[in-house]
Amino acid sequence: MDQNLRAVIVKRIHHTVEALRKNRFEAHFLPTKTELLATISGITPQGCSCSIGGSVTLEQTGVRALLENGNYNYLDRYAPGADAQQIMLEALGCDVYFTGTNAITMDGKLYNIDGRGNRVAAYCFGPKKVIVIAGYNKIVADIPAAQTRMRHFSAPANAIRLGYQTPCAVTGICQDCASPSRICSQELITGWQQTPGRICVLILGEEYGL
Repeated sequence: MDQNLRAVIVKRIHHTVEALRKNRFEAHFLPTKTELLATISGITPQGCSCSIGGSVTLEQTGVRALLENGNYNYLDRYAPGADAQQIMLEALGCDVYFTGTNAITMDGKLYNIDGRGNRVAAYCFGPKKVIVIAGYNKIVADIPAAQTRMRHFSAPANAIRLGYQTPCAVTGICQDCASPSRICSQELITGWQQTPGRICVLILGEEYGL
């Protein structure tokens, strides 16, 4: 990457981290996924109960594999034979919940769209700690930019990934559809932490997720 462009990206990350902290999030910049995995191992007590929201970022960074290594009481809805609905309910009471995010605004807000709503529910209430992991590519100027990014790029890409025959998966363009497989069911802006530091945002200096 061009070093001048890299310098701009790093400045944007630092600005966003400071904005998140002003809104009472815990927030950190981690240059690579190696630092990310070391940080998670350091802040997640062995034996604690934990779970995840559906996230390409958690797969790409190795976080899901880390949680599966046996050091944690991992509530795994993807395990063979698992009752996914029951595990998603149990996850709302876990010690640490890991998730990605659809976008982070430069004024320190998290923006998410969800299908079932289990992921955005965990943002709002339940788990004692929520750890949000995002590549720098999730940083946007403001909420309108976050909505544009999600509806016109991320949602169609996720619908294709999941094999859903939504209009956006077919055309690549959001049509605000009424498809039974629609994944844009719940919309959440998380802009302030009533419990300071409950949500910890870890922004990576690399691109991850959709």
